[in-house]
Amino acid sequence: MIKIGALFAATLLLASPAAYAQAYPSRQITLIIPFAAGGSNDIIARAIGKELADAWGQPVIAENRPGAGGVIGAAAVAAAPPDGYTLLLVSSTFTINAAIKKHMPFDTAKGFTPIAFVARSPLLFVSSKNLAVKSAKDALALARSKPGEITYASAGIGSINQIAAELIALSAGVKLMHVPYKGGAPALNDLLGGHVDVYVSSMPQVQQLAQSGQVNALAVTSVKRSPLLPDVPTLAESGIPGFDLSSWWGIVGPAGVPPDVVSKLNAAINKTLNSPEIEKFMAGEGAEAQAMTAQQFSDLIHTEIARWAKVGHDANISID
Repeated sequence: MIKIGALFAATLLLASPAAYAQAYPSRQITLIIPFAAGGSNDIIARAIGKELADAWGQPVIAENRPGAGGVIGAAAVAAAPPDGYTLLLVSSTFTINAAIKKHMPFDTAKGFTPIAFVARSPLLFVSSKNLAVKSAKDALALARSKPGEITYASAGIGSINQIAAELIALSAGVKLMHVPYKGGAPALNDLLGGHVDVYVSSMPQVQQLAQSGQVNALAVTSVKRSPLLPDVPTLAESGIPGFDLSSWWGIVGPAGVPPDVVSKLNAAINKTLNSPEIEKFMAGEGAEAQAMTAQQFSDLIHTEIARWAKVGHDANISID
């Protein structure tokens, strides 16, 4: 009887979540990218996946599931078993969607387990060569003198381009006119053609255009200058004290991932931030890697949702 009881107790121990966590990972991990292949989300997810696979000896498969501004891929992860074997690469869009989309198939704040932050990258505030300004101060002064007449392009309603431009406008006390496009490329083409006045872009998209003088680089949105464009001031230096906005990337899982699995993933992902592949990505994006605890990343997500909800309300941005 004693032997049977001991065997039963051992079986319970092996079946416990802690025992599963100790064995993690014992099979393939799927890292879902909620955007199409080739972009920054795809590049960073695949670089992290490779490092984790090399470290653990288990395959990490990066799978693109684009659509609905990242919602389709996120919904798939929200519905997956919370065992640490299905993860999601998230970016700023993850919190923007939560703030401005009225109908979502999941609760962003409660439907996921924050695991690890990866990096942040400043955006670049640029203007058309046709606009008679040379600095962010000039552009904001002109917008102040012509309320609602200075136009800004975006990759669509609810895009980070729109959210960033509206945050700049709200912070500076000016009114801009939104001109949405179906993607960043057509928005940038019309900026180059002088059909719109300003644009807030990811750094890689406009860096060469700014360096070649095809657009005016007015300011970076981060709290400190970018090493890619060290002569371009920050918005905080340009008349908006304390302004700080960056695009960012991180990794989450479904709600309920065991704490021990979260801890293992967090430690391993933080370690990948020093890998050559990640450093190469950072250099190209003007990005900065930043290790966080899972709790710190959770706090950031909640702060960002609240921040964008306020911008959405104040700027009347909403998607049904």
